[in-house]
Amino acid sequence: MMPVRIFMALAAAVLVALLPRPAFAQQADTFPTRPVTIIIPFEGNTAGTTEFRLYVQSILEGSGKQFIIDHKGGAGTTIGTAYVARSAPDGYTLLGANSSFTITPSIYPDLSFDNTKDLAPISLIVKHALLMIVNPSSPLKTVSDYVSYARSHPNEINFGTGGLGSSTHLPGELLHFLTGTKATFVHYKAPNQRLLDLVAGRTQAAAVSFVTGMPLAKSGKVLAIGVTTNRRVPIWQELPTIEEQGVTGYDFSSWSGLLAPAGTPTAIINRLNGLFVQAIRDPNVTKKLEADGTIMVGSTPAEFRQLIATETSRWKKLIAETGIKLEAD
Repeated sequence: MMPVRIFMALAAAVLVALLPRPAFAQQADTFPTRPVTIIIPFEGNTAGTTEFRLYVQSILEGSGKQFIIDHKGGAGTTIGTAYVARSAPDGYTLLGANSSFTITPSIYPDLSFDNTKDLAPISLIVKHALLMIVNPSSPLKTVSDYVSYARSHPNEINFGTGGLGSSTHLPGELLHFLTGTKATFVHYKAPNQRLLDLVAGRTQAAAVSFVTGMPLAKSGKVLAIGVTTNRRVPIWQELPTIEEQGVTGYDFSSWSGLLAPAGTPTAIINRLNGLFVQAIRDPNVTKKLEADGTIMVGSTPAEFRQLIATETSRWKKLIAETGIKLEAD
């Protein structure tokens, strides 16, 4: 005869299986049943917009689910972000964010939303590595050379950037912050002039995208000394990271990620995560993006939440301690 406790356990399991599933869990199985809008909180057809268009096309082809891209730019991405934060938490209005999402709290003291509380992370989709490049005739052949020189010659390295607080400025600030060294940052409005000055030796260093930097490095016009992410990039696997070269904790990337309004049911968040992770792994998508130094990620919601918290704290500390005065656009 079956022991009573085993019988009771089996009976309980059968009862649970027969109970109706929560309504939102049932809805998640077929979600979405109408088009989902992804708000891009910046103007223009940027690389991030192009990426999201690739993902939603892959999802449409694979599942028939439709996602619409809609731009709501302005005020350093905060207008579009606030719009999503105020939207209904039903999974039909999402935010296609980039790395400025973790920087804006240090620029705008009176935001109408809290980036760590008012939006629910779905997935960190991709990271974009940058190249640290130097003039090839300089004595700076490695990151170690660079740090040693900056330490013994404070402010003598002219580091060209694409603008104050930009994704080509903060990688340099982070490097000097972590190593306790100083450089002179030269902010350019014209991207081409920044590179012309580096090639001519008027500046000594810069951080650039792979699309921009690889051709220059391969032709010998600049020397690439390191990758800004904490892992190497498949397209240039032999080039070491800055962290590998002795700068502990160094990791900078521009990234794209997807978020929903806080309060969106977990089942819907997980459903969206599954759709986008599958799209990220689509060979057609991967082939188009990895060629420019993009690192495909497709994180869990929890992993993305941790990255947001870590980066928000890091940029707040760096901006406060370095005295960077970033201006809202």
